[in-house]
Amino acid sequence: MNNRLRVLRAERNWSQGDLAERLDVSRQSVNAIETGRYDPSLPLAFKIAELFDLAIEQVFTSPSKETPQ
Repeated sequence: MNNRLRVLRAERNWSQGDLAERLDVSRQSVNAIETGRYDPSLPLAFKIAELFDLAIEQVFTSPSKETPQ
């Protein structure tokens, strides 16, 4: 799953640690979500969207499917 978490966090001048504290998760979890190594649970994804006052679809998107050639 693709996400805009790094951009949204940077716009607010928050470190990964700052965001982790606001979400009550570890900094490593924030890093893993930002780099796409971990997809957050649905409750956490909604919490992230709510924190940034955005719809969940504005934070997370599905990777586009490649068209067969």
